[in-house]
Amino acid sequence: MASSGRRNTAWRVIAALGLLSSAAMLQAQPTGDAGLWQGFTEPPTEARPMMRWWWFGPAVTPEEIDRELQAMKDGGIGGVEVQPVYPLQLDTAGSETANQRFLSPEFLSGLRHAAQTAQAQGLRIDVTAGSGWPFGGPQTTVDHASAEIRMVRVPVAAGETSAIMPAVGPGERLVAARIGPVTDEATADRPLQEVPIDQPRAELRASDQPRELLVFVAGRTGQMVKRPAIGAEGYVLDHIDPAAVSTHLDQVVAPLLTAFDGLTPPHAIFSDSLEAYGASWTPDLPAEFRRRRGYDLMDHLPALFLDTPDSAGVRYDWARTLSELVDERYLAPIDRWARDHGTQFRAQVYGFPPTTLSSNALVALPEGEGQNWRDFTSTRWATSGAHLYGKPVVSSETWTWLASPSWAATPLDMKMEADRHFLQGVTQLVGHGWPYSPPSAGEPGWSFYAAAALNDHNPWYPVMPSVSRYLARISYMLRQGAPDNQVALYLPIEDAFATMRPARASANEMMERLLPEGLTGDVLTAGYGFDFVDAAAVAADRLTHDVLLLPTLNRIDADAYAQVERWLDADAKHRLVVLEALPQTSGGLRDSAAVRQVRAISARLARHRSVSIVPASSASEALRAAAEPDMLLAEPNPAVGFVRRATQTADIYFVANTGNRPVRVNARFATRFGAGEWWNPMTGARSPAGDNEVTLELAPYESRLLVFGDAGEPAAEPAQHAAAFKPLSDGWSLRVDGKRVGSDALGDWTRDPELRHYSGVGNYTRPVQLDRVDPGLCYLLAFTHPDGQDTQPVDAAEGERHHAEIATPIRDAATIRVNGQEVGALWAPPYRIDITPALRAGRNTIEVAVANTALNQLAGEARTDYRLLNRLYGERFQPQDQARIASRPSGIVGNVSLATVMRGAPECAGP
Repeated sequence: MASSGRRNTAWRVIAALGLLSSAAMLQAQPTGDAGLWQGFTEPPTEARPMMRWWWFGPAVTPEEIDRELQAMKDGGIGGVEVQPVYPLQLDTAGSETANQRFLSPEFLSGLRHAAQTAQAQGLRIDVTAGSGWPFGGPQTTVDHASAEIRMVRVPVAAGETSAIMPAVGPGERLVAARIGPVTDEATADRPLQEVPIDQPRAELRASDQPRELLVFVAGRTGQMVKRPAIGAEGYVLDHIDPAAVSTHLDQVVAPLLTAFDGLTPPHAIFSDSLEAYGASWTPDLPAEFRRRRGYDLMDHLPALFLDTPDSAGVRYDWARTLSELVDERYLAPIDRWARDHGTQFRAQVYGFPPTTLSSNALVALPEGEGQNWRDFTSTRWATSGAHLYGKPVVSSETWTWLASPSWAATPLDMKMEADRHFLQGVTQLVGHGWPYSPPSAGEPGWSFYAAAALNDHNPWYPVMPSVSRYLARISYMLRQGAPDNQVALYLPIEDAFATMRPARASANEMMERLLPEGLTGDVLTAGYGFDFVDAAAVAADRLTHDVLLLPTLNRIDADAYAQVERWLDADAKHRLVVLEALPQTSGGLRDSAAVRQVRAISARLARHRSVSIVPASSASEALRAAAEPDMLLAEPNPAVGFVRRATQTADIYFVANTGNRPVRVNARFATRFGAGEWWNPMTGARSPAGDNEVTLELAPYESRLLVFGDAGEPAAEPAQHAAAFKPLSDGWSLRVDGKRVGSDALGDWTRDPELRHYSGVGNYTRPVQLDRVDPGLCYLLAFTHPDGQDTQPVDAAEGERHHAEIATPIRDAATIRVNGQEVGALWAPPYRIDITPALRAGRNTIEVAVANTALNQLAGEARTDYRLLNRLYGERFQPQDQARIASRPSGIVGNVSLATVMRGAPECAGP
C-alpha cells in the first residue's frame, strides 16, 4: 500500500513553506467526494488549454481579434498568450491590415482591445514580456548585450618575439593573455606564462618551439533576438546584468502593461526558454566571483577552456556564480516586478546561462517543454521544481514540433503529445500555437514557420470543443491534492558545473550526457512515479519521497549530502539507492573542507543499513527492493505510463498508452483505499475497476483515470452481455460542398481526382432501421479497419516530426448526428461512440461529418514566395518541412457497424 506518512508529510511541507497564495492553496486542497466527480465532468475554465497567439507583424485589427477570441472560446480554449513576431505581409495601398511597430500606439491599442475582449469573454490573457526570444531589442545597447568570455588562439612561430593582439569590438575588452605550448592541456610541467595586454603588439621572450598566445576577451555574443516583430529587432540582453534587465522592464514590459490600464492586469507575463547561446560572462563577474568564491578568477581563466589540474574546481565555481547571478538578477527581480504590478511571472527556467532545477522556486508559474516523457526533459525539470516548491499549476509549451509541417497535425496527434506532457506532471497546457490570420490571407491562412497551426482554419476544428474538454478534464484532475511520487532522482548538476565550458553553459542541457542512458525510463518501467531533485532542494529539506536515487556522481554538494544522511536516519522506510559508487568530492577549487565532509559521509553511508550500492544496470531491481511500485504491470510495457495524485479522500491515477498498439495487461496499483473506478475523460463515463488489482485495457493512444476512494455515488456494475454487431458499411452517400459525390462512398476520397486537393468536410449519410431500442443496452456506432481492428500501427517515415503512428478508420475527425441530434465527436481511438439517446424504433438517419487537414489544399498550391518580404525585413524565418506537404487520405476509410453493449459498460457515454 502507498505510504500515508509520505503523503501527509508532503502536505505539511507545502503548507509550512508558505509558498502558496490563498487562492492557490484553495486550488491545491482536495475537493473530496462528489465535488471531484463534478469537477471532472465539467472542469473549470482555468483547467482549459491555452494557446500561444502569434501576432505577425504585428498586423491585427479589432474585428479579427474579436473573431478569433470568439472562435477560441467556442473551441473550449481557456486563454491566450499574446506573442508578437515577424511580419508575413508587405504593406500595400488599400490593404485591410498594416504592420504595426512593436510598442507603437497602434500596437498597444490592439493589445488593449484584445485584453478587453478576452476579459469580457472570461478568457485568460498572458503577454510575452517582449517580442521573439530571448529578450532584447533596440533598447539593449551593445554594452548590455549578452556577454561571453572567449579565448582567442594566436599562433606564435618558433623564434618570434612579438604577436599582434586580436581586435575587440564595442563593449568588449581584453582581460588576460597567456603563452605556452600548442596544446589543449596545461600541466605543472608545461605552465602558461602571463603576457601583458596593455599594448596592441605583445612583446614575447624568444623560444625555439612554436607556441600559442592565448588571449581572453570579455566580449559580446552578438546574438540577435529571434523572430522579432517590426521594431523589436536588436541584441539579446545580458541576463545577469542588472542594468540590462532593468532597462528591459522599464522600456519594454512596463509599456506593454499600459495596454491594461484600467483593466485587470494580464494573468501572467511570460519568458521563453533562456536561449542566450554562449552567455558566460558579465562585466562585474570577476568582482562577484571574488566576493563569493574567495579567489581571483582572472588568475585561472585558462582552466575554463583547457584541461588543467584546477579545471574542475574553477569551472564549478564559475558556473555556480553564473547560476546564482541569473537567479538573483533575472528570475527573482522579474518575478518581484510582476507581483508589484498585479500579475505573475510565468517562465521557462532552463537554458543559457545555467539555471538549476531549484531556480523554478523563484517564479510564480514554472513552465517546461519536451514530450519525451521517458527521457530527461525540461518538462519534468519544471514539474519537479513545482512539486518540490509547492506550486500546483505548472505549464508546458505543447505541440511545438507536432506533425511538421504546419497544418499536418490532427486532434489525435494533439492528444498523443498532450498525454506525454501530462505523464510528466503538467497541469496546464499552453498550445504552440494559434496563428493570427486576416481574411485577406485566404485559406488556411498564415502559420508559424515551425509549429503546429491549431486555429479554426483547420477543417477539423469543429471537434475542438471535444478535444479541449478532454484536455481540461485531465488538467483539472492533475491539480487535485498533491503529487504522490515515491522516488526522487538526484540530478548531477554539480558535475555539470564542473565540466561545462563557456561555449555551452547550460546545466539542464548536460543532463542527457551525465545521467546514465535509459535511467529515467528504467525508473518508470519499474513502476514508480518520480521527481528530479537538486542540491538546493535537498539542502532545504524538500524531500518528501521514500526513495532517493543517486546516479553516478563524482561531485555532490556537501550541505545537500549532509541532509541526505539526516533524511535517511529520520524514517526507517527511507531508502538510498546509489548507482556504481558513492561520491567522493565536493565544491570548487578552495572547498577542501567540503571534500572532507563528503568523504566522511560516504564512508558512513557505505555501511548504512538503508543504503544499496548497485550497478546502473540494476537500478530497477534495487528500487523494487526498496519500495512497493506505484503501478506494477504483470508484463512490463514501456508504452504505458501513469501519474499519481493524492487527496485526503482519493488516490488518483492518470494512465495512458503512449504507443500505437493496444494494451491488455494485469496491473496492481498502490492505494490507501479499496475498490476503484475508471473515469473516461473522453466520454465522461465511469465504470467499476475492482480493487487494486485490475485488468488494464487501452486502445492505441488511449488514456483513462483510475480513482480509488470516496468520490461520490459509485458506478453500477454492468450486467454481462456479449457485444452484437450490425454491419453498416454499405449504403452511405457522400456530399462535399453540398454536391453529391456518390453512394456506397466509404473509402479514401482523395482517390477521386477532383477531391485530391480538397481540404474540408465530407458529409456521409445513411438510414438505419431498428425494430426496437432496448433500454438496457448502449448502441455504439463503431468504425474499424477492414480487418476488424480499430487502428493499424504504421512506422514513421524517416525524419518526420512527432505524430500518431497509426492508420485510423476516420481521417481525421468526425462529428456525429443521429436524427438531426448531435451526439458527439470521434477523433481518437477507440473509434466508437454511444448514439443511444438519439435513436428511436423505426427509421433512423445517421450523419457523419468527416474533416481532414489543410495539407491537401496546400498540396495543390504553389509555395508562398517570401523573396520580397525577406528583402525588406531580412530573413527572419524559414518555413520548415515544405517538401512534406502532400495530400493525405481523407474520409471514412474503414468499416462501420452498430454494436450493442450493456448500459454501464466503459464504452457508454457519461451523464
